Amino acid sequence: MNALTNVSSLRRCSTSLLENLPILQLIKRCTSPKLLDSALAAMVKTSQNQDCFFMNQFITACTSFNRLDLALSSMTQMQEPNVFVYNALIKGLLTCSLPIRSLELYVCMLRDSVSPSSYTYSSLVKASLFDRTVGESVHSHIWKFGFCFHVQIQTTLIVLYSGLGRIEEARKVFDEMPDRDEFTWTTMVSAYVRVFDMDSANVLANRMSEKNGATWNCLIDGYMRLGNVEVAESLFDQMPVKDIITWTSMIKGYSFNKRYREAISVFYKMTEEGIVPDEVTMSTVISACAHLGVVEIGKEVHMHTAQNGFVLDVYIGSALVDMYSKCGCLNRALLVFFNLPKKNLFCWNAIIEGLAAHGYAREALRMLGKMEVELIKPNAVTFVSVLTACTHAGLVEEGQKVYRSMSDEHSIVSNIEHYGCMVALFSKAGLIQEALELIESMEFEPNAVIWGALLDGCRLHKNLEIAEVAFKKLMVVEPRNSGYYSLLISMYAGENMWRDVAEVRGRMRELGIEKICPGTSWIELGKRVHMFAAADKSHSASDEVYLLLDEVYEQMGLAGYVQESEGVY
Repeated sequence: MNALTNVSSLRRCSTSLLENLPILQLIKRCTSPKLLDSALAAMVKTSQNQDCFFMNQFITACTSFNRLDLALSSMTQMQEPNVFVYNALIKGLLTCSLPIRSLELYVCMLRDSVSPSSYTYSSLVKASLFDRTVGESVHSHIWKFGFCFHVQIQTTLIVLYSGLGRIEEARKVFDEMPDRDEFTWTTMVSAYVRVFDMDSANVLANRMSEKNGATWNCLIDGYMRLGNVEVAESLFDQMPVKDIITWTSMIKGYSFNKRYREAISVFYKMTEEGIVPDEVTMSTVISACAHLGVVEIGKEVHMHTAQNGFVLDVYIGSALVDMYSKCGCLNRALLVFFNLPKKNLFCWNAIIEGLAAHGYAREALRMLGKMEVELIKPNAVTFVSVLTACTHAGLVEEGQKVYRSMSDEHSIVSNIEHYGCMVALFSKAGLIQEALELIESMEFEPNAVIWGALLDGCRLHKNLEIAEVAFKKLMVVEPRNSGYYSLLISMYAGENMWRDVAEVRGRMRELGIEKICPGTSWIELGKRVHMFAAADKSHSASDEVYLLLDEVYEQMGLAGYVQESEGVY
């Protein structure tokens, strides 16, 4: 009955629609916030600010420009706003991230004796995601106003409870539903996946008469995030119809599990199947190329984006900048960066990190300044890159200035990475005592990276006293790392302290610690990525590789090369 009343009310309020078509066109043509004021003035002049239909359209336009102040003030001037007007404004407040205001408006709606609709509660449930108590109150109102068996609203309640981490209540809502559509089943499966309960998700999915694409994709994504790649691959192979989301889920899943070669391989299979990738797919594949350092494949993917009409947006752009930087093509990274029509924080961070990695510290500092001029606020990641650049270049004063600006100008609290950069900066510059004092001033426990940076600085500047302090701390936080033992042994040997060398080596033997160097390298040939590890003979061409290395060593010897063995023990 309420629905019929609401429809009747809407029709009654809009009888003059045809006569007032210019007003509607004026609202539709609002392309800037200022034009909204003109539209409202015209509505007031013709009394159309009392027409529910026009006000509904006007509030929607206000929402698109984030002018909720104008929407609220114009609504308060209405004599009889109906449910459609209230719904439009409740949705607008929610869209503009004002959930509490939307709930307050709902209370006003009830006070004005306006009966809510199913659409009202679909919005209110989303507004309740921030608070458990509010969600329960909205749920009770859904029962009170007779929407307890409405499939869409009940499905939204499942989203609410699962979003609040209350999976049992979400399942209770699901079980009590007399009717469920395909979306309801997928929503409940997704709720289990979000809390990594893949067993329950699988059982529920198998109860479906036929799993839809969204359910398959949800399960694949869940298993990938848990690191169970084999199960995800099995589901992928079983899936009858694979869409763009399916292929992208596999690519993202492989990348998430650091199996970048498989991610690139799936991308090529995807294009062979005639599936057109989207921006998310492309940025993920480009990132996989960055991790592997395969610039030729990266260039090919870049060309694919250009040839297939992809807009160079911030996602693809930042991925390309990162990829070219990590692959040693800084000029290409800069070219992409400066050609980006819009640059967000990720784009700036990518280019600053690239400059830092290639030793262009002063350019990284200048880029930080340009970033601030463009009103892009740097974050903690930005400062890690800039401080790293200062460390590599030995720019102590500049590094200290940047470090102070974090808290003084940007209100960013130093984390363990920032401290690590500063300790490395001081240590590398020979300011060992300052580095130690900084560590002692930290509000949290230093980790192995912090003490390791100090130890390396001590080795570089032959400060054995503080090196022993750092080594003792490292034996607590990371006692089985052979690298720290080797550093101290090297320092003792440099001072001819052979008894101490023997003592450290004896301790290594007691603990069963051996010097291990599992170095890994990749080389790209054609479209294949070949991986080699130190002393590795698993590759099919290992014999040829080692023969070639022997020839290289022989040629180096003939050229007068003598292997440097000083400090190796």
